Amino acid sequence: MSTHSVGADDAGSPGDDTVFGHKPGLFLLFFTEMWERFSYYGMRALLVLFLVSDMAAGGWGWTRQEALGLYAWYTGLVYVTPVLGGMIADAFLGYRRAVLLGALLMTLGHASMALESRTAFYAGLALLIAGNGFFKPNISSIVGHLYKDHPAKKDSAYTIFYMGINAGAFLGMLFCGYIGEKVSWSYGFGLAGIFMFLGMLMFQFGQGIFGDLGLAPERRDGTAGRDVAESADEAAVVKDRLIVIGILSFASIFFWMAFEQAGGSMNIFAKDYTSRVLTGSAATTFFWIDALLTLIPLGIVTWVLVNLVRATHDRIALSNAFIVLSFVIIWGAAIWRLNREFNMQSYDLAVTPLAAPADVGAGAAEPIVATILTETPLREGEEVFVVDLEGKGGAGKLRILAPAQAANFASKQAAVVKRVRGNEIEVTASWFQILNSFFIIALAPLIGRIWETRFNPSAPVKFGFGLILLGVGFAALALASMGVPKGAKTANLSMSWLVIAYLFHTLGELFVSPVGLSYVSKLAPARLVGLMFGIWFFASAVANYAAGITGGMIDAISEKYGLSVFFLIYTAIPVVAGLVLIALSKGIRRMMHGIG
Repeated sequence: MSTHSVGADDAGSPGDDTVFGHKPGLFLLFFTEMWERFSYYGMRALLVLFLVSDMAAGGWGWTRQEALGLYAWYTGLVYVTPVLGGMIADAFLGYRRAVLLGALLMTLGHASMALESRTAFYAGLALLIAGNGFFKPNISSIVGHLYKDHPAKKDSAYTIFYMGINAGAFLGMLFCGYIGEKVSWSYGFGLAGIFMFLGMLMFQFGQGIFGDLGLAPERRDGTAGRDVAESADEAAVVKDRLIVIGILSFASIFFWMAFEQAGGSMNIFAKDYTSRVLTGSAATTFFWIDALLTLIPLGIVTWVLVNLVRATHDRIALSNAFIVLSFVIIWGAAIWRLNREFNMQSYDLAVTPLAAPADVGAGAAEPIVATILTETPLREGEEVFVVDLEGKGGAGKLRILAPAQAANFASKQAAVVKRVRGNEIEVTASWFQILNSFFIIALAPLIGRIWETRFNPSAPVKFGFGLILLGVGFAALALASMGVPKGAKTANLSMSWLVIAYLFHTLGELFVSPVGLSYVSKLAPARLVGLMFGIWFFASAVANYAAGITGGMIDAISEKYGLSVFFLIYTAIPVVAGLVLIALSKGIRRMMHGIG
């Protein structure tokens, strides 16, 4: 194994110190980005659910419109700040310092959100927005520069990096979502911060593997960034291609406005309109599916970790120690979570009403018959204290209180266990969001193979079909909601509708997201690449803001027209946009002048 100092160039040469044929530095970036995405998507999975949950359940009790309004501002600004962060890194900080600053700000942001203070919560969101601006564009830039002299391997390097993004998103939504919903919102937000902190430490102590790459701002000579004088024909070609980038960016607004309902109205659909309690064989089947979905991805990324440590143990030992520590924690969390779910039992309780009359002569109020799902083992006839997390006096979702906890709850109610019902599982509302990352990992190789065959349409056609597939996913939710009465706040619809929706949404994403970034880089002239990516990200910011604002109309539209109409609107918008794009595809393709 080589032990010499590795720079951007020689780190990629074939040898014993490569990992799966790639530079070890790529996998340091892989794990750093993985834990950052863990923190981002873990927090995003909880944000709207926390805001709309009742105060008795630890939430803020906001209306859906208020919660989605804040979600709109947050997710919109998250896509604005990377434009500024990239410019600051180019001019002053360099990529590596920008990544570390962003990671530090995001760590502080997650910690602030876990403090259970409104001021700290808002400060945390601001820190996350600023930190993301420094982190997001610059870690991707390091990947590109790492393969500057090995362009043939750049595509596969970005594919590996993209898998790290999805692995982090998958694990973040799975674990932060579970702990936030089932244990404590603060613990869920805090867990996101722990892994962001570990990601920052592994990058800080491992960055020496990059040599001088990304350490200082980019220095350009007098001719860099300037195009040679163009002829009139060349200028016309550039103009046409820039128009195409504008068209694709505009079309992406319709896609992401609908797609980002995953953290907003689809989260509410999962929480309030989906039957998430499974019993008997259905509960057992789901447990083992969930276990496989937890353990197999963890096993795969652990295998990647083992290979990285084997290749770099004598070069970035301290960084590897923090990576290993992060995996010890996540494996411990996985085993704890599965054990907790395996031991879940359902019980029938007789709950004493809060407002029981004190006057015996007036007759005591009848006990409320309720069902509770808990990992705490109970016996028939056992007396316990419970609290109603929905503030319904015992008729809502209940939680068992330990004797020490009971003294802290003025709204506690006495209850008696009447019957042990047996095996039950409640699927968390945030769980469904992991389906997007799972389907990406499962389907991306297949879609990639299709693009290598003669069935490889042009960029506008791919965009169009991606939009249509997204609309089909919302059509499934519209069909599922047809029986929900106008203005209904709850329902018990099958979970399968959300699975179908996420499947089609992910297929749509695979047609749009990788294609968009690729064609922006291909169509833009060298002097305008940064600006064009800025326009692309700005379009995403507009889309995310629009997603929150329009998603917040779910109650108003449902009360007047029905929940099905709300989802039909999200069916129509991307489908119409997709059909228009396909209809214009020949003209758009001519304006690309041979690209794609």
